[in-house]
Amino acid sequence: MQQQNQTGQKRSVKLLWKAFWIGVVVFNLLIIFMNMGWLGYMPSMKELENPSSALSSDVYAADGTLIGRYYVQDRSTSKYSEISPNIFNALLATEDARFYDHSGIDPVATVAIPFYVLTGKKRGSSTITQQLAKNLFPRENQNMLTLPFIKLKEWVMAVKLERNLTKNEIITLYLNTVPFGDNVYGIRNASLTFFNKTPDKVSINEAAVLIGMLKGNTLYNPRRNPKNALNRRNVVVDQMANYGYLKESDAEKVKQEPIVLDYHKLDYHEGTAPYFRQIVEQEVKKVCKELKKPDGTNYNIYKDGLKIYTTLNLKMQQYAEASVEEHIAEIQKLFAQQSGYRDGAIWVTNKKYLDKAIKETDRYRALKEDGKSHNEIISELGHPVKMKVFSWNKEHTKDTIMSPIDSIKYMKMFLSAGFMAMDPYTGEVKAWVGGIDHNYFQYDHVNVNTKRQVGSTIKPLLYCLAVDNGFSPCGSVSTQPQQFPYVGMYDAGGSKYGQLPMAKALALSVNNAALYLIKQVGVDAFADFLQKCGIRSKFDKVPALALGVPDISLYEMLGAYTMFPNGGMNVQPYFITKIEDKNGALIKSFVPEQKEIINAGTAYKIVKLMRGVVDYGTAKRLRYRYGLTSDIAGKTGTTNKQADAWFIGYTPQILAGAWVGCDDRFLRFNSEALGQGAAAALPIWALFMKKVYADKSLDIRTDAQFKEPENFDDCNVYDPTSMERQGTYNSSGTVPSEQNDEPVEDTDWQ
Repeated sequence: MQQQNQTGQKRSVKLLWKAFWIGVVVFNLLIIFMNMGWLGYMPSMKELENPSSALSSDVYAADGTLIGRYYVQDRSTSKYSEISPNIFNALLATEDARFYDHSGIDPVATVAIPFYVLTGKKRGSSTITQQLAKNLFPRENQNMLTLPFIKLKEWVMAVKLERNLTKNEIITLYLNTVPFGDNVYGIRNASLTFFNKTPDKVSINEAAVLIGMLKGNTLYNPRRNPKNALNRRNVVVDQMANYGYLKESDAEKVKQEPIVLDYHKLDYHEGTAPYFRQIVEQEVKKVCKELKKPDGTNYNIYKDGLKIYTTLNLKMQQYAEASVEEHIAEIQKLFAQQSGYRDGAIWVTNKKYLDKAIKETDRYRALKEDGKSHNEIISELGHPVKMKVFSWNKEHTKDTIMSPIDSIKYMKMFLSAGFMAMDPYTGEVKAWVGGIDHNYFQYDHVNVNTKRQVGSTIKPLLYCLAVDNGFSPCGSVSTQPQQFPYVGMYDAGGSKYGQLPMAKALALSVNNAALYLIKQVGVDAFADFLQKCGIRSKFDKVPALALGVPDISLYEMLGAYTMFPNGGMNVQPYFITKIEDKNGALIKSFVPEQKEIINAGTAYKIVKLMRGVVDYGTAKRLRYRYGLTSDIAGKTGTTNKQADAWFIGYTPQILAGAWVGCDDRFLRFNSEALGQGAAAALPIWALFMKKVYADKSLDIRTDAQFKEPENFDDCNVYDPTSMERQGTYNSSGTVPSEQNDEPVEDTDWQ
């Protein structure tokens, strides 16, 4: 009996050993099969070293300042040398103290798992390398049955990482892929977002806050849960002291410090130059369709971590945004108080536009899809509800109660604006303001595809063609009604002046004088000239072209104007200088389009003519109201019934233009005095230039003067003394006391 028991025990032992060795073989085969990818997808070492995680693309201003990102996930990368030791120390002390001692799997932590399970204590056993493997290839279809296999797969990836990468490369790759709060990925983005500094400059306190977020990026988010973040920060600091990264005394000092955020989340709508970032995004997406990566696929602005460098001058951009806000907020009060606007009568007389706007809303369409009738929808949209709407206050928003229909009326009655400034010699765009607030009004009024009637801003181009074809700027032009073949008589106003010096005709923006000139040079010739100047917008070849009837973008108009200060050389605006890949390799550079349109003599004659607009013409409030005494040339523009107000002006160093109006053209100033270009658009330009001149670091000088070309035949384009005798100008740059306002442009045309 005893012998039988011994035999049975020996058999059991053999079976156990057999099972053990079978298990070892099976386990090793399992590891081999996993590594070979025979038991599901296993990433190659190339994929592990170069994870396909989507990297955000960064866009920079001219001085290298980061102004925006384009991303699916807000992710960026840093090199080991670009990360502060404070961050590494906080991470190691909190997540993996034996990181430099193990080979991807920590045997001590792994063996301790059953103990923590039995005692009910919750403690992570994954190393940084294992967590990296999980971050690079997140778990899918996880359940109790698949979890052991998933975990084993992560072990295999961790060992592969350890065998092929250095420890410093692994910990850097981990910090570049880990998620922080507010949908921010990677230590660089986290440092910039929460503390507005690059990761190499992060303090111990800040490092502990950032690493503390890894345990719960919402629970320990210092912006959303500051108390939780502070407590977690202190835990991290204690761990740093426990593992010798900090002295106890230093740790206590750090724990007494408050968490001071310098939060700069680069949001699509918020921040500097949102309209500019929008146009850069659109342009880079076009470029990406033409650029191939080494693997033959196209670059992706949202995933490939591109570095996009632009021409934007941050200071000028800030001055431009401030000038638009200052002026539009002021004239909006006058606009809203007009008869028909204050009492809402404008919507009764223009009901078809309101109906169209209502039907274009998402809410109307959704209710229509639900089977409701038009009348039922209108009834529902007429009930007041709580909502946020735009307001000219500090926050640009206010909480209110109004019906969705009333909110449409309210929002549509806000004046909008477009403003752009550029260097007329290089073509570099320095400032770009496409509207009054990107959160509520995303339509960009600078964009080349946004076109409005340009009014009299087209006249300098017509005068330029006339002068280039032999007309003397010192000669006279007729202001009588003009007869054209096939279209009959045109009388757009101004015949009361009789014969006028060309300078005065442009300064006062006399319409019949422009009709006279287009008749002399030819409608077709002028249309061809506009296209030669870089205007790509479509327009009819009609005599009214001389009066600015075409819809043209502000972007195109500024490009056409560059030839005046630039001695006849046309330079098209551009705003991206180069694009690099995620490693800093150049993949695309940009240069401006340049071509000579007119000679330097013609260009300077037009500059002198356009000085008259500022010195004694429709733009003279630049002198007497805004006190600008520098060398300036420009042109106002006003379309019929004040639907569009323009001013484009330039100095020897900078060219800028402003447009003001409502998106719906029936909404406009009733008063010519308030709605003309000189009153509605010019002040933005003036306020901007005053700020630019005041900032000496920009080196835009008030004493800069337009240079007369060599051998210039000067016929004294305008004589200020002569104009003073006519009662429109005096030598001090101000108007005579009996005349308080500048002339109003002729706008009586259709």
